[in-house]
Amino acid sequence: MPESKAAPHLQHDPVVSSAHLAAGGSPALSEVEFGLTLAHHAFQRWMIRCAAAAGAPGLSPIEVLILHTVRHRDRPKRRADIALVLDIEDPHLITYALGKLTRAGLIISERAGKEVQVRATAAGEALCARYAAIRERLLVQGFADTGPGEAPLSALASLLRALSGHYNQAARAAATL
Repeated sequence: MPESKAAPHLQHDPVVSSAHLAAGGSPALSEVEFGLTLAHHAFQRWMIRCAAAAGAPGLSPIEVLILHTVRHRDRPKRRADIALVLDIEDPHLITYALGKLTRAGLIISERAGKEVQVRATAAGEALCARYAAIRERLLVQGFADTGPGEAPLSALASLLRALSGHYNQAARAAATL
């Protein structure tokens, strides 16, 4: 039987996409990165297909995310707030997405003093409701039947938010090299 090249504290060879990165000081972090990559692509695929099933084919993942963010708590949102919440660096991405959502009749822009805010239209609210219903039926029910449960999912979400802080800090540091 071949000898494992995994770190002594791991009971298995790490499942990674880049063995040269896993060979460093944290093979487990490389495993997380590969898992994030797979989850990221699967989540984007899900958002596109769920939005299409809800009646909005052709929306990109960022457009779906922005629509849900705009709809959040039924309060108008500023472009800068959307960028902050979704951690989007490039304002052009938000501007393009807002334009597409406006042309689709899903959001509307309003002036609030010197600022422009966006809010969901009735059509945008209805799309979000259909998306939520499809999500409950196809995704949430599967988690309820076989998933890890609410507490572990919440802990995972907290860990992912913490990881995002580490990656953002490392990105800032890399920009200075």
